[in-house]
Amino acid sequence: MQSEDLVPTSKRPRQPVVAVTGAASGIGRELLTKLVSAADFRRVVAIDDQRGDVREATWRVIDVRDPLLANRISDIDVIVHLAGDYAVDSDPGERRAYNLRAAQTVLTASAAARVRRVVLVTSAMVYGAAPDNEIPLPEDAPVAAEPDTGLVGDFLEIESLVRRSLRSHPGLEVTVLRPAAVVGPGVDTVITRHFESPRLLTVKGCNPHWQFCHVEDLVSALDLAARGVVTGVVAVGSDGWMEQEQVEEMSGLRRFELPAGLTFGTAQRLHRLGITPAPATDLHYVVYPWVVECTTLREAGWKPVWTNEAAFEQLLELRENRTTVVGRRLPVKEATLTAAGATVAVIGTAAIVRQVRKKRRQ
Repeated sequence: MQSEDLVPTSKRPRQPVVAVTGAASGIGRELLTKLVSAADFRRVVAIDDQRGDVREATWRVIDVRDPLLANRISDIDVIVHLAGDYAVDSDPGERRAYNLRAAQTVLTASAAARVRRVVLVTSAMVYGAAPDNEIPLPEDAPVAAEPDTGLVGDFLEIESLVRRSLRSHPGLEVTVLRPAAVVGPGVDTVITRHFESPRLLTVKGCNPHWQFCHVEDLVSALDLAARGVVTGVVAVGSDGWMEQEQVEEMSGLRRFELPAGLTFGTAQRLHRLGITPAPATDLHYVVYPWVVECTTLREAGWKPVWTNEAAFEQLLELRENRTTVVGRRLPVKEATLTAAGATVAVIGTAAIVRQVRKKRRQ
């Protein structure tokens, strides 16, 4: 018998136990499927308020907002938090309450249960979209997004919770992934809906630059973060970016240009009246650049499988003939009436605003 065969098992590094919240569906399920087939973890735990279909995982059915969560993760070394409400049409107040309570509970419970590492996902949107943004933005660029009632505001609040948690619990390691515009099956965002419109809105004097992050690449980055290969703040996205002309050529959609003041002023009025689901600040992300440099992942040897062009091509394939105007999806019958283009829809909203105000006065 060789001497290396006599090394006590206690000297071998113990493989960690990893847990995924929001594991029954969406990106959580995709990551769970990847982790259970890997050899890096001793056990993979799935946490959700309903049991999913990945049988290789150990399921623990609990709402992540439940204060008793700490008792259910006492044996966990790494937790990847993916439970959240990111639907465009969700009630903003209810969505934010859920997302913040979920993130706060996971962070607090992880510190109490002595979890070594927590991984969360926000968005590269927190850098802000602006006409004078550097292209690409460095990964350590300041957070410059405007707080609002949309998902960007949720992400800003979640990152604020992370900073407070790191101060309160210095022994807890937290990694935050900030993906570019996420695309893939099942993804429905302000960005993907932009390409369901009859025309592509642009602001005079500024050309958008497009960077995407396919779900598969986000999952592979989450896998690295779960294993501790990358830590801290990590931007995720395809290499480089696409120019507006290339996007128009691939999609077959034509642009229409409006002055910035008219665009954002009208969009804000529509949002206040409940006609559009997202605040006007969300429009910044379809007319101004917010391309990011994925330095940490690149230095770790990670390479995205999906190019921006391939990701965008799949985004176009997944539109399924939907029609969206100023962020809101329209029934088929209404969509045929607006096929003349979103130009009429946006400029004509002044009439809608006047009509709504008139009804309110009656």
